Amino acid sequence: MNPDYSLDSPFVRELDLEIKALIKAGPDGDRELFEELAFRSFELHYHANESYRNFCNKKGIKPGCIDHWNRIHPVPTSMFKDNVLASFPESKAAEKFFTSGTTVDTGKGSILKDERGLELTLLANRIVTKEYLFPDLEERIRMLLLVPSPEIAPGMGMARGLLEAKKEFGTEDSAFLITKEGMDIEALLKGIKESEESGRPICIVGATGGFVHLSNYCDHMKIKFHLPEGSRICDGGGYSGRFGYCPPEEHIKRCVEYFEVPESMCVNTYGMAESATNYFDNSLRDAKRGIKNRRRKEDLPWTRTIIVNPETFEQVPFGETGLLCHYDLCNRPMILGVQTDNLGRLVEGGFEILGRYKNKDAVPVTEEMIGHGHSTQ
Repeated sequence: MNPDYSLDSPFVRELDLEIKALIKAGPDGDRELFEELAFRSFELHYHANESYRNFCNKKGIKPGCIDHWNRIHPVPTSMFKDNVLASFPESKAAEKFFTSGTTVDTGKGSILKDERGLELTLLANRIVTKEYLFPDLEERIRMLLLVPSPEIAPGMGMARGLLEAKKEFGTEDSAFLITKEGMDIEALLKGIKESEESGRPICIVGATGGFVHLSNYCDHMKIKFHLPEGSRICDGGGYSGRFGYCPPEEHIKRCVEYFEVPESMCVNTYGMAESATNYFDNSLRDAKRGIKNRRRKEDLPWTRTIIVNPETFEQVPFGETGLLCHYDLCNRPMILGVQTDNLGRLVEGGFEILGRYKNKDAVPVTEEMIGHGHSTQ
């Protein structure tokens, strides 16, 4: 009799409970639990997903034949665009999100979440948002969101995630400020002015490109702001887009200049639909704890990041540049490991994002990348 890997099976229910318990323990939870849960996740995905099973068979990899979690084969983000890689029937999906770069519902390029899988994702991101963006928050804060609402952009992971953040951390006057016509600059400036006059801190959150547009507007209009103490800025996404190239250091410099917020209160978050957990800069969390560390993204007890050579896909030496590959237990509804086309490198305590592979602004790849495997753990 074949084992049962359906959503209602004891195997999957117990796996969900253990992943949930690990997430609930937060960033300081037991990291030793990851590997055993990763092996069980791989077993599920291999048996419950025919496309992934065929993919692994071609690589000569299957459950019981590997001795380390980093031998579990990831799938490239491109594979999500042509395959439904869910570990459960599509009819059981509670929500559907588009893959990175997908804007039209074609039936493909979808990330499916069953009810419990969605709960894992929302729980994880609620905890990391609190720990890395609001570690000092004792009461709700007004959130000005430079993204469209889920009603305007259904299937957009960032919109859905910020709706949850708004519910959990925002005041009643928090608002989405991207309309069908574009950014509502008037409402944004009104909210900033009210914050300055009242002394109430605010949190401005949005896509990095939106902040590039906003800083360009401030520069053109020759205006600057003085946000009250406790205000913060959080951007998500890449630094090269329709409003021009803006590397991370320049973005932080602009935030300090135009909004007068400390560098530590400028936090970048990195996430993708294909990999459930968002990764935040450690700057605000460390400042709250009185720790001076290099700005970086940190893996959580339920995630691991490795760096691979973009030509051979072998892991590279610590500190060398390559492609980011993420393993995330929250991806139980889909696939554990996701191979990205984002360049990055491991640093002490985490990793850095350096750009997009083959982008003219990305860090070049060198021959020295090929070497022994390293990860954040």
